[in-house]
Amino acid sequence: MASTQVSVFGSSHSVLGVMEVANKPEMGIPEMYIRPQEPSIPSHEATFPTIPVFDLKTLLHENSRDAELHQLYTACKDWGFFQVVNHGVSSQLLEKLNLEIEKFFQLPIEEKKKYHVRPGDVQGYGTVIRCKDQKLDWGDRFYMLINPVERRKPYLLPQLPASFRETLESYFRELRKLGMELLGLLGKAIGMEMKEVEEFFVDGMQSVRMTYYPACPKPEVVVGLTPHSDATGITILHQVNGVEGLEIKKSGVWIPVIFLPDAFVVNVGDIMEVCHAFLHLFIIFSSFNNIIMHEGY
Repeated sequence: MASTQVSVFGSSHSVLGVMEVANKPEMGIPEMYIRPQEPSIPSHEATFPTIPVFDLKTLLHENSRDAELHQLYTACKDWGFFQVVNHGVSSQLLEKLNLEIEKFFQLPIEEKKKYHVRPGDVQGYGTVIRCKDQKLDWGDRFYMLINPVERRKPYLLPQLPASFRETLESYFRELRKLGMELLGLLGKAIGMEMKEVEEFFVDGMQSVRMTYYPACPKPEVVVGLTPHSDATGITILHQVNGVEGLEIKKSGVWIPVIFLPDAFVVNVGDIMEVCHAFLHLFIIFSSFNNIIMHEGY
């Protein structure tokens, strides 16, 4: 049975097709996705606090910067997450990006196989299998390194359909600018000089992960995204559709994150925590049945 699943959905080192399983419920849920215990999903009937929201224009304004930076520091210390609005990335670009991403994930599996993760690598379409008994997340992923440019794979971004590739390139440029602005503000909020921030991040790695979480016939036995923290400076999250699913754990409670229209959710990663000893909060998050785009720095 295991060998059949591998031949249909990928190879001995990667798995491609959660969507293929979701579209054929009569096949059942493959064992590699079934968790030994049911995931803890919060009751959406309860009332939860909301993560802090910041207006980038206000953060950058000289007259209000000090007060806003103090609030940003508090948000990072207490939450490790915040939303950012008025970030400068146009709604037209985000709308086009959303359409292109959904179009890509709806391609036939044979088309998406062109971008599959190759042996010994982690970039590409699919989930890497690291061990025989590994439990996999219920999601189809496409992961790429964006910067440094020389680390890009020639068979991934350059080979994507032209409209998708050009839209991604525009998005990457905008997100790199936004990422450095946010890192500069975060650095200032925790007492770092801009020179120190640049030394850490200007020539650092930038990556993108696009993940599609199809509806599962038995959602109680799978996990969309294994709880984790991000080993980055920051991760910028973009929700492609309106399906809720992102959750963060704060004070032992899983809290749903409701994306504001055209907003980004920013996760303060492990590297920023290491940069300042006061940021002790260890953040983990998970996601169910959604499309999430992660931009890491």
